[in-house]
Amino acid sequence: MKLKNKINLSTAVMFIVLLIIIVFTIYLSFSTMAKNREIDRVYEEAKQSTTGIHQSDASVPVQQLLRAYVPVNGLLQIVKPDGSSQGAVAESAQQSELRNLSITYYGKEEKQIIKNNGNSFGFVSLPIVWLDGEIVDLQVVVSLHSTDEMLHILKILLIAITSLATIPALISSMLLGNVITRPITSMIHTMKDIQISGHFKRLPLPKKTNDELYQMGDAFNKMIELLEVNFQKQGEFISNASHELKTPLTVIESYANLLRRRGKARPEVFDESVHAILSETERMRDLTNNLLSLAKHEEQWQVNKEKIELSPLIQEIAHSFQQAYNRQVHIHIKGVPVIMADYQRLKQLIYIFMDNARKYSDEIIEVRLFTKENLAYLEIVDFGIGIPSDDIEKIFDRFYRIDKARERKTGGFGLGLSLAKELAEAMNIKLQVESKEGYGTTARILFNITNSQ
Repeated sequence: MKLKNKINLSTAVMFIVLLIIIVFTIYLSFSTMAKNREIDRVYEEAKQSTTGIHQSDASVPVQQLLRAYVPVNGLLQIVKPDGSSQGAVAESAQQSELRNLSITYYGKEEKQIIKNNGNSFGFVSLPIVWLDGEIVDLQVVVSLHSTDEMLHILKILLIAITSLATIPALISSMLLGNVITRPITSMIHTMKDIQISGHFKRLPLPKKTNDELYQMGDAFNKMIELLEVNFQKQGEFISNASHELKTPLTVIESYANLLRRRGKARPEVFDESVHAILSETERMRDLTNNLLSLAKHEEQWQVNKEKIELSPLIQEIAHSFQQAYNRQVHIHIKGVPVIMADYQRLKQLIYIFMDNARKYSDEIIEVRLFTKENLAYLEIVDFGIGIPSDDIEKIFDRFYRIDKARERKTGGFGLGLSLAKELAEAMNIKLQVESKEGYGTTARILFNITNSQ
């Protein structure tokens, strides 16, 4: 069963059941109240009859005396202790039916509603001292035919009202089901369209509200937007990765063919080809390693944090860098901050920025370490070509390169800063890059200080 039909059915059934309970309660309450009021009225008439009989002249015949107090559509009789009836008088169209009622002596006050042949009667029995001094019951029976007719009419009206009320209940349940399921249906159609067309689409949303249906539609659109961005990035990643891998493979294939044709006869061609093949093989290895690192999910990074003194680590990295690349590195250190990080991952992160500074500048590289408030700042500054302002926000995207020809010359793939971003996020470290084209670049790494000495 569809969700809309389930909502329609459950809502309608619940409303109708509730309406029936309310109508039944109203009818039962009104019926009890009306009949109790009739019994009280009969009781008052019986009390008045008792008073009148006590005050009457003893010479008045019994039948005449009782006839003076008999109620309309009722019966008044004297019942003796032996169960015999004296002077029963009936004033009713149902006189024969009233006379056929069973006679019982109670000897005490009694009030009740009795049924006979489907008709209701109010019955009251009061003990009195009769004219001869004997204790007898004065019993009054009154037909409740008019009350029954009124209750019957009320029952018909309530049934009619209940039947009519089910119509708006069904209509409202249908409207409610449509309101609830419309965004879901729209979402299903949109997802099917996306599946068939292959193009990302969004739900048309009405005026912004705070209800859950709007929030669901808004969340769906944001999810589609995220999927679209990720899909585009994935496509770009695959395209760029295949291009980057295709280039060294093409170079290797070309030099291999050259070796097969001329390598044995010309030693210089052999040396050139082997050198080129080795160079391109190293590029492929570096590219593959970077791709594997970036392919890791955030939760797969094995980060083992420990206390690290930044000052000796920076000095060690700067010294190794000077020896490896024969570049001047000036170090400016203020304070000895201690941080929590993964030692090997942190070295890898710093090397990425040091290597970028080496690639894009032939000048001195400056490394500055200082503290401010509860943060440690590590700045790696080069005085090279710089980065255009429009490209600053894109440098952490995978395979993004400002100048592809320049990157090819320096051996870059556009993956280093993406890897740095992944490493920083895994260790809860912040990265900032400031640059001015033609003047140089400052890469800033921010750490939370665990303990300062």
